[in-house]
Amino acid sequence: MIKIETQVDGALLEVQMTGKIVSSDYEETLVPAIETALSYHDTIRMLVIAGDDFEGYDLSAAWADTKLGLSHWRGFDRVAVVTNKGWMRSSIRLFSPVFPCPVQVFALDTLEDARRWLRESLGTIHVIDLGGPAVQVSLIGDVDPEAYQRAEGDLDARIREREGFRLLLDLTEFTGWQGLSALRAHFALAREHAALPDRVAIVGNKGWQHLLQRVAGHFLNAESQFFDGVEMDAAKAWLKS
Repeated sequence: MIKIETQVDGALLEVQMTGKIVSSDYEETLVPAIETALSYHDTIRMLVIAGDDFEGYDLSAAWADTKLGLSHWRGFDRVAVVTNKGWMRSSIRLFSPVFPCPVQVFALDTLEDARRWLRESLGTIHVIDLGGPAVQVSLIGDVDPEAYQRAEGDLDARIREREGFRLLLDLTEFTGWQGLSALRAHFALAREHAALPDRVAIVGNKGWQHLLQRVAGHFLNAESQFFDGVEMDAAKAWLKS
């Protein structure tokens, strides 16, 4: 059985799954609710709760679930799944990198954390003028494609108003990308601006971020250097020197 509670003016669906789910649960309950929500909103958010009384899907329901995902592939802004079922948690984590929206798995005793995650903004990009030729771009949280679109105009405007361009890429609060579309937006923005700076400082706290600087150094015409998160002032001084 599927029960649905609609919240946030229809933009958030809270879906409770119990017992054995069959195709009619999708066709008569879930699909109409999603299509109604999407008739009012470009994208929606969904909370799926599969408690201890959830027994799984039969074959027809599994196919209905696949069809639902394919037909509304771009309709979800983010999805939270709350369950203690090991097979369900493992499957979602395995396939979440290819989903078009961010998907998080929560344990049953962290239901309120899931609700909070659905309601809060995941990430943003800040473009900051450091004076002279230097500009700081800070990636914060899990960044979505729209954040790159908003940042690009701000970055281009700041580049146009100065002679020369030096970049400080701040990754100290960056935790990842919201799906493959955000990752593509990241590389598109980097590719369009790769030839512009003559010096790039990357500031971060993780090993892969240091590796990023080394790899990028082979493709950039700019001089680049990595700084640990506590060395932000040193990175700014190096850019301005």
